[in-house]
Amino acid sequence: MGRLRYVPRTIATGVVAAAATLLAALAALAVARVRPTSRLIERITDSWSRAWLWAAGVRFSVVGAENVDPHRSYVVVANHASALDIMACFLALPIPIRFLAKRELFRIPLLASAMRAIGIVEVDRQARAPVHDQINLQARGLMAAGRSVIIYPEGTRTRDGSLGAFKKGAFTIAVRSGWPVLPVTIHGSFAAWPPGSPFVRGGKITVAIDPPLETEGLGQGSTGELRDTVHAIIEKRLDQLSQS
Repeated sequence: MGRLRYVPRTIATGVVAAAATLLAALAALAVARVRPTSRLIERITDSWSRAWLWAAGVRFSVVGAENVDPHRSYVVVANHASALDIMACFLALPIPIRFLAKRELFRIPLLASAMRAIGIVEVDRQARAPVHDQINLQARGLMAAGRSVIIYPEGTRTRDGSLGAFKKGAFTIAVRSGWPVLPVTIHGSFAAWPPGSPFVRGGKITVAIDPPLETEGLGQGSTGELRDTVHAIIEKRLDQLSQS
């Protein structure tokens, strides 16, 4: 049988994900047009995420939620090993978060309108300006609305799901904005749905949240040290979760 046993789950995930995305986009558009900062939007993204993970057969748990102050904005930095990571983070973090989306996704009419309406950050990877400059233009608006931004700083995704090297962009943004960096570790998503694989396998995903690192008063020369510190935190947490 081998991989054939994953076919029903994969089909179910595709069907449920498509329906959930369509309904969530319509609902988010309707709410955002009336009140762009409504908490209903977070309920919509949570429901969308739960639908995805349920269909994918994922058992979900969170460690360290008490490290998040719901009244602050953060640059959330997480490892990235699967398409399921953003859903896991939406559910794990008790704060409204927005993520970076490739420009190609904004070519899908309904989805693009919904993402723009709720504040998803559009990134043009071909642009001459660095990515963090694009995000900095929207940082004040996100902070004023009580939102946070999540960034996956791994430059190259590894084939085995282990942690790759981090780029500096996320940490430059944090230092420039004065937002604290919130280290988040995602464990199990690679096994649940490996990148590049057509088969959704399911399993357990754990999201661990470590205490935030303050950036207020740090100079641009500190971004490398900040990056290395966060990388070490996530790497250590991945080792702990792998052994538990």
